[in-house]
Amino acid sequence: MEKKYSKAWIGKGVQHEKLDLVRVTLKTEDAMKHQHEFEGVKLLTFELSKLQEPDKFGRTHTAYVSVPEEVEAVKPKKTASKE
Repeated sequence: MEKKYSKAWIGKGVQHEKLDLVRVTLKTEDAMKHQHEFEGVKLLTFELSKLQEPDKFGRTHTAYVSVPEEVEAVKPKKTASKE
């Protein structure tokens, strides 16, 4: 089995005009499905990625959680050698 990752989208954000920060709005219900616990503390780990261009609402970033998935490894096909 091979581990691959899919993206679970949980929110969007907007780059501040003057400051180096992004204001993010998360869908709480979706985000909390991906929380985990470490040393008795509940955590949420997510990625924030800049969009290639702002969406129709002016949002410049997207937030998502990388979800590991087990998939069967694909065996490379053998090709006949030319002699």
